Amino acid sequence: MQLSSTLLRNCWFLTGPTAVGKTQVALILAKRLDAEIISLDSMSLYQRMDIGTAKPTPEQRRAVPHHLIDLLEPHEEYSLADYVSAAGTVCGSIIERGRRPLFVGGTALYLRSLLRGVFDGPPADWEYRSVLQREAGQQDDSGTLHRRLQEVDPAAAARLHPNDTRRLVRALEVFHSTGKPISQQQRQEPLPLGERPDHIYWLSPPRAWLHDRINRRVEEMFANGLTDEVRSLLAQNRQLSRTAGQALGYKEVVTFLQGSETLEETIERVQTRTRQFAKRQCTWFRNLEECREIEMTGTENANDLAEKILVAAALSREPIAE
Repeated sequence: MQLSSTLLRNCWFLTGPTAVGKTQVALILAKRLDAEIISLDSMSLYQRMDIGTAKPTPEQRRAVPHHLIDLLEPHEEYSLADYVSAAGTVCGSIIERGRRPLFVGGTALYLRSLLRGVFDGPPADWEYRSVLQREAGQQDDSGTLHRRLQEVDPAAAARLHPNDTRRLVRALEVFHSTGKPISQQQRQEPLPLGERPDHIYWLSPPRAWLHDRINRRVEEMFANGLTDEVRSLLAQNRQLSRTAGQALGYKEVVTFLQGSETLEETIERVQTRTRQFAKRQCTWFRNLEECREIEMTGTENANDLAEKILVAAALSREPIAE
């Protein structure tokens, strides 16, 4: 499943690592392009998960129409194919209204799937997944699953972080079910040059600048009530979905609320894991040949970055409507 090349060529994409400042840039671009924003963030789909996902504020959503935000209860599952299907429907509606779809967010797997299609793979084997998760827990070692994946699929292991339990389990599950590495089965090729979207931009910041932004953002999330937000989710007496339960920041706060760590240790852990996540995001975007890198110095404001993107767009085939 994938979006048609005709639909894709009417879309714009703004992506980049977490905390780089995509939201403010997107609001400016949307107004310049007469666009509506489609979230490209797997965690913004969930209701009442607001602080830790850094969703656009209600004011920002009123300024520019936003889509694919707050669709699900935190206990609900949502597949990659579900997202691509929903995105296609929303894109069609926006285009019918005479406006542009502008995808904004940092979920690289969503971006890749929109551009190249979805690898469906075998259905979930919950029994086998439980076995893997129990083994990893018994070993008390976050690298257990990663080492196992290295043995059967080194290419996938090189792409995944040892703490990315959900994707490690899926990769091992696919090998267990099919006998073939997931890395060999996920090789969807990019569309031919003439069929690709012209406007896929990723913000590429200096590492030190981004790390400082991440550290400060995490501190602000805790100051703004992230712990209470997680406590409220847990009070619903419904287990978080497997996807929502892996949300960066939320799973660490769950551990804190269980008394396993101090608040200071929790904040530091979220900062560290977020920096690691941002590094993986940059690797994804750099390796997606469809993406056009917008290099940052860290001194630009949102208007500067929007203008950089529009200048880059002026070199492409589609003219910008003023």
